[in-house]
Formats: sequence, C-alpha cells, structure tokens
Amino acid sequence: MSVCIEFKDVSYAYPLTNKAAVKHLNCKLESGKCYGIIGPNAGGKTTFCNLMRGLCPKFYGGILKGDVIVNGKSTREWEDEELSVQIGYVFQDPFAQVSGIKETVFEEIGMGLENLGVETEEMIQRILEISKMVNVEALLQKNPLALSGGQCQRVAFASVLALNSDIIVIDEPTSQLDPSSTNDVFEIISALKNQGKTVIIAEHKVDLLAEYCDEIIAMAEGRIIAQGDTREVLANPILREKGVRIPQTVSLAVNMEKEGMPLRNIPINKKEAIELLKEREG
Repeated sequence: MSVCIEFKDVSYAYPLTNKAAVKHLNCKLESGKCYGIIGPNAGGKTTFCNLMRGLCPKFYGGILKGDVIVNGKSTREWEDEELSVQIGYVFQDPFAQVSGIKETVFEEIGMGLENLGVETEEMIQRILEISKMVNVEALLQKNPLALSGGQCQRVAFASVLALNSDIIVIDEPTSQLDPSSTNDVFEIISALKNQGKTVIIAEHKVDLLAEYCDEIIAMAEGRIIAQGDTREVLANPILREKGVRIPQTVSLAVNMEKEGMPLRNIPINKKEAIELLKEREG
C-alpha cells in the first residue's frame, strides 16, 4: 500500500503556550487502512488530527517544527481549499461544523460541493446518495440548527462525505452520542472502509476501535508511545503504564494472568474472549 500521510519529526505548540502539545511525531499512514488514535485526555489526539488537516498552524497559529506530508506534499504547501478536498474532517463537536447560513439539511450537505462549483445535477445526485448512506433522508428539509446531537453528527458526516475525499479524519465522533447513535457512526465507518477510504479516528471507545481498525496509534503526553497492528498495540503493557484506556477484554486477560489463569492469547473483542474462555475451560 502507498503512504498517504507522513509525520516527519513533528512538534507543535499552540499560541501563548510554553509547552508543545505534540513532540517528535514520526509515523506513516497507508492508503486504504483504518487507523485508531487513542490516548488519555490532553495526550495529543486532537492536535494530531488538526496537523493532518493543516489547521495547525494555519488556523490556530502557533509554532510547527518538522513536516506533515499529505499525498506527497507538505501541508505548508497545500492551499486550504485543496487540502479540504484531499482530507475530509469531521469535528468532535458536530454543531461547530454546521455553517449556520443554510436553512435546510439538503443545502448544508451540498455547501462544500457548491463552493467547488460542482454542476447542479451532479450535486443533487451526490447529496441524495450520501443522505441515504448516512440515514438522513428524512431530515433533508429540516433546519440544521434544530437537529439533535446524533442527527447533527450524521449531517456533519454527510457534508464531509459529499466531497468524496479519499482520506477521512474523524475526531471523537461519539463523544456526545448515545449507544444507538454510536453504532450508527461505526456503521458509516465500516462502509467507508469497504469503499477503500483511508479512515483515521481519534476515539476513547477503544472496544469499538479494536473491532474496526487495522492499526492503532497510541499517544500520551504528546508523544506516540506505540503504533502498529491493532492486536499488538492494544496488548502492549506500555498503554497501561501510561494510563491509556484498553479494551475490557484485554483487561480481563491481564487480570486472569495475574491470578495464574492465563489465556492462550490476548483477546481484543468479545467474540475472541468467549472462544478463549471456552478453550481454557475445555
């Protein structure tokens, strides 16, 4: 697989701060994979996402050292509107993503396409297709500002997906959602994976990331402390040492080993845990 994003010794400090939010980040992200970004609060996850999208330092200001490369070109060299098409970004707060100037969800979803000068017929077709995909067809004539949190999150997804970017960055998409809406979000993520998109998700719900992600990047104190295959990273003891949340099934395996009843392998989802427990009992 080809590399679509690369961090080269990246450090970044927000304005009016003496401490870098992230330090010496080095990693490569391959096209078509799903990545989970995990770590404690203030560990650097959101900044990591903002750097990929070019928001740091172009929007937030501050000092950037090193280089973030997107599709072979530094984010310093990309024009903002060009990078917004290369990378679709779903913000942590979906209400912050609503423009506030469109009267219907239909218009809101199509605003990015309108700005790009997409032909009306193609724009309408794309809006309808994306609306069906994220299950907002019944909301198309509603005012975006009158939606619930879950509805607004789906509309935020739709407005980003309408641009048909090959890379989708999603910052804590379920932080304000109930379990049902959370499942809806991960169904969308699954559909994006099946389309061959590169998906990067910063998320606290590691049990879900364990099921959907090909690779995990674990962060703490502004640094990458582990990266690679999902199973290997989630089973890495350094996550527990640094206070990074791990799946319940990994905690179960760790506790069983402490009690002298180790499992043959460390399960990263419930299905694996059940199979390994049955195997041990048998």
